[in-house]
Amino acid sequence: MVLRAGGVLLALAFYIYTVIDVARTPKSSTRTLPKYVWMIIAVVLPIVGGVFWLFFGRVWPQSGYRSKRRSPRAPDDDPKFLRTLEERAWSDKMRKRREQNP
Repeated sequence: MVLRAGGVLLALAFYIYTVIDVARTPKSSTRTLPKYVWMIIAVVLPIVGGVFWLFFGRVWPQSGYRSKRRSPRAPDDDPKFLRTLEERAWSDKMRKRREQNP
């Protein structure tokens, strides 16, 4: 009896997780079918629909929970941005010198 109740609770938790996951996933992060179709499948076919969603519909990050970012995280980490700032500062300095010494 306890195993049956545990199984029912586990299935219910999986069903709730799947419906919430489909609802919170952006449209651009779904595969094979539109998001509204995945929602219908997840609601109508509770366990099977959830398994289908996890294997065929959801886009998983390639490197686990933390995806490696190839681009800089902040502007001051970006060498191109820093170079642009230096060039802009140098140009401003030269312009001010030219204006002071005509």
